[in-house]
Amino acid sequence: MEVKAEARYMRISPQKARLVVNLIRGRKANDAIITLRSVNKRIAPAVEKVLHSAIANAQNQNEDVDVDQLIVSEAYVNEGPRQRRVRPAPMGRAYRYQRRTSHIVVKVAEKLAVAAERA
Repeated sequence: MEVKAEARYMRISPQKARLVVNLIRGRKANDAIITLRSVNKRIAPAVEKVLHSAIANAQNQNEDVDVDQLIVSEAYVNEGPRQRRVRPAPMGRAYRYQRRTSHIVVKVAEKLAVAAERA
């Protein structure tokens, strides 16, 4: 059983978010939470919130799920829509820049189920 949670339209570039998400992929859920609490990046609390949501979704979907056996089976960041902005520049000009957004997806599964899929 694989359960997912996602956060959409997060105001951070996908490249920066992937640095944090790559740290938790394939780890036990408890170890991933500890890792996210110790990482000094702005997006880490948001990724932790998504992970907690995925764990809660697993509990809601199946009452007898063992939370200690959950692992982060998949975790990835997709690019969301870009917001195009204009910054005033000297001599009446304008510099264009883009504010990037991200969609963060975290999937958790029981350790036994993941081992059975790969075998």
